Amino acid sequence: MSERRVGIWMVGAFGGVGSTTALGLAALARGLTPPTGLATALPEFAALPFDDATQFVVGGHDIRQTSFGRTVGELHSRSNVFADPLLSTCLPQLGEWSLNVRPGVLYRPNAILNTLADRPGLLLAATPREAIRQIQSDLRAFAAKFELTQVVVVNVASTEPIFAVGPEVQRLATLDAALDTPDAVSLPMSSLYAYAAIDAGYAYLNGTPSLGASVPAIEELARLRQVPMAGQDFKTGETLMKAVLAPMFRKRNLKVLSWVGHNILGNRDGLILSDPANKATKLKSKDALLGDILGYKPQSHVSIEYIESLDDWKTAWDHIHYEGFLGVKMTLQFTWQGCDSMLAAPLLLDVARILLLAQRRGESGSLTACAAFFKSPMGGVTEQDFGTQFDSLTHYLSR
Repeated sequence: MSERRVGIWMVGAFGGVGSTTALGLAALARGLTPPTGLATALPEFAALPFDDATQFVVGGHDIRQTSFGRTVGELHSRSNVFADPLLSTCLPQLGEWSLNVRPGVLYRPNAILNTLADRPGLLLAATPREAIRQIQSDLRAFAAKFELTQVVVVNVASTEPIFAVGPEVQRLATLDAALDTPDAVSLPMSSLYAYAAIDAGYAYLNGTPSLGASVPAIEELARLRQVPMAGQDFKTGETLMKAVLAPMFRKRNLKVLSWVGHNILGNRDGLILSDPANKATKLKSKDALLGDILGYKPQSHVSIEYIESLDDWKTAWDHIHYEGFLGVKMTLQFTWQGCDSMLAAPLLLDVARILLLAQRRGESGSLTACAAFFKSPMGGVTEQDFGTQFDSLTHYLSR
């Protein structure tokens, strides 16, 4: 076992994705599960010096009073997704890692967050700078306690509403000057977490549709601090299918007339998305790629509905109406059913491992080679064909 130790710090750690990631690392480190679902475990990447599961230490922030063990237990009881021996073997490790999760930091929380925030010790910051300093204090304490060589900070917190940014986020100097003044910065909490992580020198990953690091000033900061980052919004289900099927229609010169997708899901993510403002962010992310792939924008509709009884399972039904030879109209339909946390957790580990390797290579800024993992790739990526995106990742990693 290598003496090198690395940290994975999750914002929204005790959610389904964060807790499943922690359980997955514990299980992989003990040889209890194969690396199924991890692209970085494919044979073509076997020679790359990715960090092994045994080298990771887990910590994070959360606004809720719970633990990794409690969350995975609830997932198992409601959704029947884990094997009992795996849970019992890994629970002690999850208990240790739960002690590393600090109370979350809030700045101008919305109504949904107010209903979830029940953990003692939460900081309601008076200024963006105060929020950033507290986040960095927690991160540095974590790195020092475990003598970590590197840390990657991952946003898997609840989706935020669409945020209209102001002119102060266009340049780092302007943003930095505004951080000490209440209400002078038009950034959501996800972006303050991103700023804090990158400014402290830690790689950053945004697995949600929230804004995070996707503003020019934070991109500038990442290059200044020599920190790589990637995001945003993990591509796990219906949108992954769009990224695979839409290129088929384009390459066969079949005209897509309309594409309708209906999504139903349970869990806390579904509950958050039942709020119209939060849902708008997700809908924008899910519906953006068709025009980029096809070269034209067919009529499209995407819906997301919270169905409590589904728990961590989600279902997408898509109806694609297209025109073929001699103007004949035809239909393709598919149904995608998957367990939300099981789909997202391996992507989190994949991108975290890639970012840690990229930082050791001296890379910084948006890592566009990771586009295959996201619905809205950072760094100005316009190519949405999944096959082409994955070829780019393979080429990048082979360098």
